[in-house]
Amino acid sequence: MKNVKLLNGVEMPILGFGVYQVPDLEECERVVSEAIEVGYRSIDTAQAYENEEAVGKAVRKSGIDRKEFFITTKVWISNSGYEKAKASIDESLRKLQTDYIDLLLIHQPFGDYYGTYRAMEEYYKARKLRAIGVSNFFPDRFVDLVNFVEIKPMVNQVETHVFNQQVKAQEIMKEYGTQIESWGPFAEGKNNLFTNKTLVEIGKKYNKTAAQVALRYLIQRDVVVIPKTVRKERMIQNFDVFNFELSEEDMKEILKLDKKESLFLSHYDPETVKLLVNYKI
Repeated sequence: MKNVKLLNGVEMPILGFGVYQVPDLEECERVVSEAIEVGYRSIDTAQAYENEEAVGKAVRKSGIDRKEFFITTKVWISNSGYEKAKASIDESLRKLQTDYIDLLLIHQPFGDYYGTYRAMEEYYKARKLRAIGVSNFFPDRFVDLVNFVEIKPMVNQVETHVFNQQVKAQEIMKEYGTQIESWGPFAEGKNNLFTNKTLVEIGKKYNKTAAQVALRYLIQRDVVVIPKTVRKERMIQNFDVFNFELSEEDMKEILKLDKKESLFLSHYDPETVKLLVNYKI
């Protein structure tokens, strides 16, 4: 497994396992346990996913030393602000059955995220968090935040896939030493990613699937990826992306797929913001 080194020296696996949209606790515990069996050690959850408890159980039941895992969770908007965030971090620690969280992110750039970040800095200094960062912070919000906090965000998790490659955003993050992380590396199958002609044809050269090529492309751009699946055979396939390397020509062809816009939602859209800020957990 390849790791990336964060701003503070903490190493994070470049490939992890996401559990978004797996709210059923029994199913989530099952799929995380299977992912661990396959070899995944980085697990990405969030307060808003309502499955932190299942992740904690799967990790504990694995019998593998906690230090071998890299667990990420996120503070939701309704828990924003200094005091609420602190209480929510304690709750996440309890649900995950752990004394520390490897990476804690602000889930969305709304609410009192400055207060949330102050709480995160406090917990980081107390060594209850190994790394802190943000999620869904577009370049404008990201640059604003990074210039007014004591501890720079170590990660920014944003929608990143072959159709929305975040090339400029990644350059801006690099200016501040922040690691880009992809959510939705398969674009949830939109734009027929799994049968995309460019990805399929490139995959044939390496005896790989379009999905594996899509992951490998991001990995070669030093983008952390956390693909989600509930099928063990897909977990195995997604994990098998370190035994080939895309050529420079392949990389250029895949770059042409970039539409430079979201396939899901816009944080600049007032209706989207209303939807997000009114979602309570």
